[in-house]
Amino acid sequence: MPDFPVRHFDLAGASNFRDLGGYPGRDGRMVRWGQIFRSNHLGHLTKADIEVLRGLSLKSAFDFRGTEERAAAICALEEITVHSLPIEPTVVASLRARRANGTPLSPADGLEVMRDSYRNYVRKNTPRFRVLFAHLLGDHAPLVIHCTAGKDRTGFACALILHALGVAEDVIAEDYLLTNRFYRRDPSASNDLPDDVRQVLGSVETSFLGAAFDTICADYGDLGGYLSDGLGLGADERARLQARYLES
Repeated sequence: MPDFPVRHFDLAGASNFRDLGGYPGRDGRMVRWGQIFRSNHLGHLTKADIEVLRGLSLKSAFDFRGTEERAAAICALEEITVHSLPIEPTVVASLRARRANGTPLSPADGLEVMRDSYRNYVRKNTPRFRVLFAHLLGDHAPLVIHCTAGKDRTGFACALILHALGVAEDVIAEDYLLTNRFYRRDPSASNDLPDDVRQVLGSVETSFLGAAFDTICADYGDLGGYLSDGLGLGADERARLQARYLES
């Protein structure tokens, strides 16, 4: 580990690799540094990157990528345990289907499809996030959570973690939006789509998270209901999570 807390790690072969530590959680206790990290995929790490990440003593990676995404870029950190929690990507396919209907794509289409994908994290993929939290309660840290870009599936998962730890909503939003500062968009990704649409897909905005949390309220009543009924985090489990990942 570095001798001081680092929010963002400037890696050559990965972008958006960040520590979730340092935010005030329940009862003012800080989220512990050096325990939960988030990133884009770890398939293109350089030797220097690998040495940096080995210094973090990572035990586990939780990978939300779909089948083809994982096959295209296998985790370069051979010594850590990779847990696959696949959420198949749908955004680009949905946009291509819209285009096939003969209507030119616009940034508004990108925004609508992105928000819908976040709604589906709740409606179709809650079991994946439930498994993640079951692992978080075990001895798997230090750990990294990632998908391909490390911004949407990963961003929603990390927002849920920070909520469960009692971090304030405005702080969670600020952390989520750091992706727009640190994520390096792959210029070749989905290059058959208009550039202004691809810019939407390569960024995040609070309305994306808002769509997910509005769906949580519609389907579960409130966030507390989702944490307990959707993610299996009753009062005892939340207390254990906070004991593990908050400073004493």
